[in-house]
Amino acid sequence: MSLTITSTTKAQVTILSLVLSLLARFTPVTAVAISSFVITGFFTAALGVSVLNVNNVIAHQQKMAITTVLFNPRTKNLEVTHRFDLHDAEHAVKEIFDGSADIMNSEKTQSDFAQYVVNRFAIYDMNKTQLPLSFVGTELEGKHVWVYQETPAPANLAGLYIQHNALRDIWYKQTNTINVEGMGDIQTLTFTDSTEILSVEFTHH
Repeated sequence: MSLTITSTTKAQVTILSLVLSLLARFTPVTAVAISSFVITGFFTAALGVSVLNVNNVIAHQQKMAITTVLFNPRTKNLEVTHRFDLHDAEHAVKEIFDGSADIMNSEKTQSDFAQYVVNRFAIYDMNKTQLPLSFVGTELEGKHVWVYQETPAPANLAGLYIQHNALRDIWYKQTNTINVEGMGDIQTLTFTDSTEILSVEFTHH
């Protein structure tokens, strides 16, 4: 991993050069004391910039998606909302489809990506019977891509098994988090590494 030399770092180098040139006017003992202080401060600041750059790169490499499964008491449906980072989606479609895929400007790419997500997400009841999710739509908003699904909630639903493999088939470190709401306390499932299916149980409906 290479570290980026920023304008801030260049300015620090320039200031250090000017300070060292001024040290020639002092006695050797004074010059050594001042230079020691200046150099220590310089490298401390430079190290801070480098660490910040590394942290920014690491944070950028983290790939996460958040899904909400919400029981709507008015419609009696389970409403599913997938949220993906737009930057991740931009890179993903080029790997999933081809290098010309453009999720920002192509409605076809947006539709294809939504179908890709739909094909890799599933909900089952506690008998392992898959619930028939309907595709509602997709949209780009701000820095995110949204995909919507829904299904009628079975009567006396005691719990759910959920599978969420979107983007995990192209990025091993992809993390998909699911929040299940509207059926008692909010419950959270996290899909990482080789996790295939997780479950939640409801204490009351």
